[in-house]
Amino acid sequence: MIRLFGMVGALALLVMATAGKCWSEPVLPPTPEDVGLSSSQLARIEAMTQKHIEAGLVPGAVMLIARRGKIAWYKTMGFRDRAAKDPMQDDSIFRICSMTKPIVSVAAMMLVEEGKMQIGDPVSKYLPEMGQMKLGIEKNVDGKPALELAEPAREMTVQDLMRHTSGLIYGNRGKSLVNAAYIDAQIGNRNFSTEEFVSKLSKLPLRFSPGDRWEYGVSTDVLGRVVEVVSGKTLGEFLNERILTPLGMSDTGFYVPADKLPRAAQPWQSPEGPPMTPRFDVVQKPRFESGGGGLTSTMDDYLRFAIMLADGGEFAGKRLLGSKTLEFMTSDHVGTRPGRPPGLGFGLGFEVRTSVGDSALPGSLGEYGWAGNAGTLFWIDPKEQLIAIYLVQVNDGDRVMLRNQFRTMVQSAIIN
Repeated sequence: MIRLFGMVGALALLVMATAGKCWSEPVLPPTPEDVGLSSSQLARIEAMTQKHIEAGLVPGAVMLIARRGKIAWYKTMGFRDRAAKDPMQDDSIFRICSMTKPIVSVAAMMLVEEGKMQIGDPVSKYLPEMGQMKLGIEKNVDGKPALELAEPAREMTVQDLMRHTSGLIYGNRGKSLVNAAYIDAQIGNRNFSTEEFVSKLSKLPLRFSPGDRWEYGVSTDVLGRVVEVVSGKTLGEFLNERILTPLGMSDTGFYVPADKLPRAAQPWQSPEGPPMTPRFDVVQKPRFESGGGGLTSTMDDYLRFAIMLADGGEFAGKRLLGSKTLEFMTSDHVGTRPGRPPGLGFGLGFEVRTSVGDSALPGSLGEYGWAGNAGTLFWIDPKEQLIAIYLVQVNDGDRVMLRNQFRTMVQSAIIN
């Protein structure tokens, strides 16, 4: 198997599927123009990133664009650890946070392909305590807000977990009494086991009846526990056995081993900036293997995963998923339900573009991907035969602007 980026910094370029073949010999395109990208526009991305590094918005970045089967542009810039003045490296390890979700969603669909579960199954079939959850309805009682508990219209399904229509939320993404209950219960604490996490969660109210709307939350963490129950393995064991090892993702895991710590990318901010958002300690092996946001990874590793997706479930002759399964996963499963931005639907683990003009971001119908809380981003555009990956470790206040800027500038680089 070809190692994409070695410790010596050599860049090997892999040819992806173009005519039914997953791989061919590495070929270095003489210029980005050979794959329909503008060198001058890509230089603007590099210059803007350098400006952000100098301003303290970004300590460092690893960025990649692959198109038409070739890695057309790749940049490693700034610092892995700015405080230590340690430069960023090709193989630096990042907290990918919610870019964990697509990996765990693929794991769940492997079990579906094996006939061990269906996405229409109620979650309570595997996690009985989740079937006892009540709907939290906020009412005014004697001039004060109070929660009234009621039966949801229906049970949540595995599909609800995968497309975020479960009624489960993130506590810090709202001000309701249900959000406050999540915060008080410390949902997401890495000191809980995955089983303990589900047990605590099941005692909280749902924000809405499953299926009624889209709202981002801890659904994929619950999905990770479903994977454990169905497979009989811990989530980490299942991911290693079925996805990470077959793809050669040797630097991806729920913590960074001691011998790899010198490669861990660290967040940084200028002294004048707002308080840094806490980031989980990559040194500690967590009890809670968060399917929603707990993995660390590298550019090399995540590119392998992305190529597998782009190639319809196959990587270097190894098939992880059927092509029709991936087609199903990357279709919109939200429809007209409220909650998603205009033009952007959601599939089984991925954001999916449903129209070109409704969103404020440029892109193609059918492109899919997702982002991470620490600023990471990836997407795959089948129409343009493009994969783009952006790895940084930044603060909450800057991540959306930086990701949107990168995405817009990459789209602007496509010239034919």
